[in-house]
Amino acid sequence: MRICKKNIRLQDFTIMYFTAIAALMVILVASYQGPTNAVEVSDLKINPSGPLPPLPMPFRMSLDPRGDVQLSWNISYANQEVYIQLTVADIKHGVVFGMSDRGELTNADLVVLWDSGTNSYFGDAWSDSEGHVSLDSQQDYELLDAKHKPDGFHLLFKRPFSTCDPRDYLIEEGTVHVIYGFLEEPLASLEQLNLSRIHTGMQTVLMLRPDTLPPTLPPDVRTLDVLSPNVIIPHQETTYWCYIQKLPENMPKNHIVMYESVITPGNEAIVHHMEVFECSADKGDVPEYSGSCDDKMKPNKLDFCRHVLAAWAMGAEAFYYPPDAGLPLGGPSSSRFLRLEVHYHNPLIISGRRDSSGIRLHYTPSLRRYDAGIMELGLVYTPIMAVPPKQNSFYLSGYCTSECTQTALPSGGIYIFASQLHTHLAGRGVRTVLVRAGKELEVVQEDKHFSTHYQTIRVLRKMTNVLPGDVLITKCTYNTEDRSKPTLGGFGIMDEMCVNYVHYYPRTKLELCKSHVDSGYLQKYFNFINRFHGDDHCVCDVDVTEQYSKLQWDAFSGEVLDSLYNTAPISMHCNQSSAHLFPGEWDKKPVPVVTSILDKPRYPCEGGAPPTSKPPTPQV
Repeated sequence: MRICKKNIRLQDFTIMYFTAIAALMVILVASYQGPTNAVEVSDLKINPSGPLPPLPMPFRMSLDPRGDVQLSWNISYANQEVYIQLTVADIKHGVVFGMSDRGELTNADLVVLWDSGTNSYFGDAWSDSEGHVSLDSQQDYELLDAKHKPDGFHLLFKRPFSTCDPRDYLIEEGTVHVIYGFLEEPLASLEQLNLSRIHTGMQTVLMLRPDTLPPTLPPDVRTLDVLSPNVIIPHQETTYWCYIQKLPENMPKNHIVMYESVITPGNEAIVHHMEVFECSADKGDVPEYSGSCDDKMKPNKLDFCRHVLAAWAMGAEAFYYPPDAGLPLGGPSSSRFLRLEVHYHNPLIISGRRDSSGIRLHYTPSLRRYDAGIMELGLVYTPIMAVPPKQNSFYLSGYCTSECTQTALPSGGIYIFASQLHTHLAGRGVRTVLVRAGKELEVVQEDKHFSTHYQTIRVLRKMTNVLPGDVLITKCTYNTEDRSKPTLGGFGIMDEMCVNYVHYYPRTKLELCKSHVDSGYLQKYFNFINRFHGDDHCVCDVDVTEQYSKLQWDAFSGEVLDSLYNTAPISMHCNQSSAHLFPGEWDKKPVPVVTSILDKPRYPCEGGAPPTSKPPTPQV
């Protein structure tokens, strides 16, 4: 009897042991299975939800300094989608691509291709405030193709502009900060990935571009190359190189109808952006120069070469003028000297690399119907306008008033077809709106993620017709959280600007339409703040720069200054090309009263608001 009971206990123990082993095996197998809402690449079947874009992609750029990863893309405005292709020269265990507000690795919208050692997976992901990566419960990136080709591994996918996922980046017009990274080791789980522990990088790009076909160039078009003279790129991370080029003697008036970049092969990832400026005609001859734009020994006359003719930034395509207009080049009233400025971004500190990059101007002697012009909108370059220290978001607005446009514009108005936004290092956003009869009519140009390191002339998807009596308001956003002193308006890189150089036709005598707060009301502000802080001493005989520096800055001082800028009268600079004001009274003008009607969302759930019910998340 006892033996029988002993055998039963042994049998029970045996059953329990093997049951536990079986359960453990199930757990282990499950732990190595792929994530339920990621795509296993080996199981991919090409069955996209919409038609594939025409290949090759029309827009492309190198992401890393060596050119090992290429980004190319196409846009479908009809479907509100972006098609993206990554080409990785030497992929090991995966690649990361994503977007974030300022190029941060934290709180980024990501798409990841990774392998677990046995299988490869593709999925929509996000990073938290410490760079840890998690798979997104809502998969909005759709994998279209993944294959090895002779030039590397090609990964093709698409994503809507707006996904209604609060963890996703809203793709809109303006600068996009793109981040990328390389996986050197397999990942058993995506949650093992921390972006701070892998090789990563960042680039800026205009993701959304106009979808119009470029106009045909005239048969008598000629070219003028404005190129760096075989420069040895300095072995430092950032260099701004300036070069003076002289136009041919007695060059008659022509029209620039297109320009494009010329990049020395092999330097595509180092030449970051370039601009060509026309020098001031009334300054006469400009000395020859080829060297750093920051060199204190450079000729002083280089500072008078500020009239923008062309601007290119990494990833930009050729710039075409409208069929009826061209930008004047040459002629008796223009300067014969041009300044080329090239920004070299050399983070790998490569030495001995030579460069002859620049811009090729396409021009025609057959003048078009209209001269194109460039007009400055925004704030006057003056220390009267300032941004307090320690500000997360501080706004300054410059006005082109109805009195100025009524005085200076023709009866049919002008047509803005492109613009170049400009701030210095504290700038975070720029927006120009057209106001008619006291109501916002349309946004001329806006960039919510603006970077001073990425400035190019941007063609508008739709031209803006500005009529006499209209108002143009340019509003800039600044961040000075890292500064302990006020940031004043001025020309230095640590000073600030708020400008939109709009390209338009037909050309008028109006070259500058900008404003600043009335200096008398600013003096009242200084007196009030000083008395509030217990200082009754009059500072009326001290210049504005010193008054700002001596001010006691706190939340109250900043709030009152913001209120002053939004309500106090303004002084207008309604300037002719000759730098003289148009006839009229331009001081102590009231700030235009505007009804805002343009802030409604342009996409469903814009701003990251989640939808009322999420769609099914898995992709299989």
